[in-house]
Amino acid sequence: MDGVLMWESQALPGASQLIEQWKERGQRFLVLTNNSMFTPRDLSARLHQAGIEVPEDCLWTSALATARFLQTQRPGGKAYVIGESGLTTALHEAGYVLTDVEPDYVVLGETRYYSFEAITRAIRLVLGGARLIATNPDATGPSADGPIPSTGAIGALMTKATGFEPYWVGKPNPMMFRLAMSRVGAHSETTGMIGDRMNTDVIAGIEAGVHTVLVRTGISDDAEIAKYPFRPNEILDSVQDLLE
Repeated sequence: MDGVLMWESQALPGASQLIEQWKERGQRFLVLTNNSMFTPRDLSARLHQAGIEVPEDCLWTSALATARFLQTQRPGGKAYVIGESGLTTALHEAGYVLTDVEPDYVVLGETRYYSFEAITRAIRLVLGGARLIATNPDATGPSADGPIPSTGAIGALMTKATGFEPYWVGKPNPMMFRLAMSRVGAHSETTGMIGDRMNTDVIAGIEAGVHTVLVRTGISDDAEIAKYPFRPNEILDSVQDLLE
C-alpha cells in the first residue's frame, strides 16, 4: 500500500488507474500492509480520500494475517493484546477472547500509545507461559514529527525482558503472502507481488515463490537495491509502468 499506491496521503502515479484496470478485468488482487492498527474499512476510506477505490475485502493487513494464523494454530483461543482496533477486531472476528487472565498468547501489534503498564503485564504473562506473537517486525513507523517506535522495537524490549523471541507474522515472513494467496484462491506460479522495499516485500515475495516487482516510488533506489544479494524479477519507476 504505502510506497506503491500512496505516499503519505497522496496517490502515487498510476495507482488509481491500475486498480480500476484490475477491477474491470475481474483480476483477483489484494492490497497489503504491515500496519496492524487499522481495519480494512479504515484503510479503504483512507485510499478513497486519495482517489483510489479499493473494496474492504481487497485489503490484507498483518493484523488479519495474525488472526488467521492464530485461528489455525489454536481455534477459539485467548489472547492478551497490545494494539489498536485493526488487531482487536481481527482477533474477535477470528473467534478469540481477549483477556489478561491465563491467555494462550500475548499478541503485540502497533499502537501510537504504548503503555508501560500494558508492556509489563505482557512480559509477566509471557514469563508465565503465554506464547509471544507479533504482527510485524518494523522497528519504527512514520509520524509528522519523524520516526516513532513500532512493533519491532517493543518486541525487542520484550525479548530482552523475557528471553523469548516473538513469532513475527508480517513481512518479511512469506507466510503473510501465502495466507493472502489462500484468501483469493491464487497459486504462487501465477501471482505477482508489487512492493517498494527490498528487505520486506521482495524477500518475502521470493520466499513465497511469486513474481516480484520493485517500484522506486518508496524507499528503494538503485543504491539501496545494490546492497542486497538478491534481485526482484522487475524494477519499475512506478505502478504507472504496469498500465496498458
